[in-house]
Amino acid sequence: MEFAVHIATPKLDGVILHGPFHEPVDGTLCVSGHHLILSSRKEHVQELWLLHQSVDIVEKRPNGTNSNYQNGGTLILKCKDLRILQLDIGSTEEFLNVYASIERLSNLDSPLSLYPFFYRPMYNIIEDGHTLFSLEMEFAKLLASDDWRISTINKDYSVCPTYSANLLVPKAIDDETILAAANFRDGGRFPVLSYRHENGAVLLRSSQPLIINNRRCRADEKILNHFLGINKKGYLIETRSPNMVAACKAKGGGTEPDEHYPQWRRIYKNLDRIANCKGLLLDSFQKFMDACNDTNCTPDKWISRVDSSNWLTLIQNTLNAACFVAQCLDKEGASILVHGSHGMDSTLLVTSIAQVILNPDCRTVRGLQALIAREWLQGGYPFQTRHGKFCYSNMRNKNQQPTFLLFLDCVQQLHYQFPCSFEFTTQMLIILFEHSYFSQFGTFLGNCDADREKMEIARKTTSLWSYLNRPDILTSLLNPVYEPNKCAIWPSVAAVSLNIWGELYHRWIIDQSHQKKAMNRIHTLVQNDKKMRSKVIKLRNELLDLHRKYSQLNEELDDTEIQNVGNQA
Repeated sequence: MEFAVHIATPKLDGVILHGPFHEPVDGTLCVSGHHLILSSRKEHVQELWLLHQSVDIVEKRPNGTNSNYQNGGTLILKCKDLRILQLDIGSTEEFLNVYASIERLSNLDSPLSLYPFFYRPMYNIIEDGHTLFSLEMEFAKLLASDDWRISTINKDYSVCPTYSANLLVPKAIDDETILAAANFRDGGRFPVLSYRHENGAVLLRSSQPLIINNRRCRADEKILNHFLGINKKGYLIETRSPNMVAACKAKGGGTEPDEHYPQWRRIYKNLDRIANCKGLLLDSFQKFMDACNDTNCTPDKWISRVDSSNWLTLIQNTLNAACFVAQCLDKEGASILVHGSHGMDSTLLVTSIAQVILNPDCRTVRGLQALIAREWLQGGYPFQTRHGKFCYSNMRNKNQQPTFLLFLDCVQQLHYQFPCSFEFTTQMLIILFEHSYFSQFGTFLGNCDADREKMEIARKTTSLWSYLNRPDILTSLLNPVYEPNKCAIWPSVAAVSLNIWGELYHRWIIDQSHQKKAMNRIHTLVQNDKKMRSKVIKLRNELLDLHRKYSQLNEELDDTEIQNVGNQA
């Protein structure tokens, strides 16, 4: 694609940048195919490199009161990383040219035109992140048994367009049964395995059944009952309210008829704002960020605005549902099926958080990456659709919502309550948030594996995991107070236990340099402590070695004396 057609003014001097926590910068603005670059001739002034894809909305404000643009104006860039930047441009023509360029280049239609397809890393790739978390590797232990197999029935994505080509299924379930069950579920998303707990209980996810004329599907019943065994009960976790289920029934959806699933007990968890994909979740987050950005608000009014946004309530409800699922798996040994309408938002949210609670591996760097690859990427969360626009844009539609950000915030809440149980710092969560919306990497492109295969993401782009797992980057993300915890972590879901993720939501509003210095100091102290422990252990081993040698010499001397006495005799 020729980006030049969108760039009327590629270079412009005398542009003044206003941004958080630094004085205005007078510099040269360059508009490239993928970046805005502002540099200054002054020393110690860092260049601004801003991906066009990171701009959520650009607002133009002309100088003067009659809006005739005769004296140039100001461009307000509201970004998807929650940063707000201001560019002052004195010339009217260049002011309008730069505005038009940013507007067009931040709203490119084709994913193939985005930066990941043009980015070439300047470092050696140690491992290919695109192939790092394959189905065979993730479920190697289960595949080693006689109970599971990999089905290729979806190899051309015709059975379920949003699932992966290879699927892990019980050996007792043949492909014909899978096909029949897929035809019974919305979008073909039949029940699949998310997680198998150490006690044998399984966590499944799917979309809603299509129960036109109250039809039943014996294949679907067979799959679900297979996971229960004889005389065992399971739970159907419905992430929608009864009212929303009734509304879905009027459109041919709904939930499983109780008479055909007698071994399953239905539990309703009201996550309607997440499950219905009508933009309500993004509306909540917009109100929340409006409150966060209002620094002139009185404390009482600020608290009221945060509360009325319902963002913290959504976090609380999500954690409550995930904790219930985790308790049923761990305490009761009961198998669980989670679904909402399409099985892509509230469903993935609950199954993912439940695994972070139960599975200590998900609380490591590699484990969290594997969870995201398994549940969100291979599970068909439509990143391209959901993350097209963010909270500042007035051009967003009902299919755009920050479910993945809500997941990361829930993980942050767990990290806040159990800071020593996570191998990574919350900085890693912030990096994941940013790259899910705009990135030089291809990991989060497309809506599903079928899209990524069609765009040849694995061959034409670099993986985010390849970057994060480089030793120099990985070291910066490690939690200095981490102590491996093999047990489940049971958080408090009371409102008083929740915190506002200031490290993310306030980072462009409140200067957090002191907190960063303190964290670096802690990291240094812990590293020095580890080095000291290592030296002590080394000295102890040397002393033990000397002691063994001394004892051995004494034994040899004793043997020599006994031998001499014997010879004299």
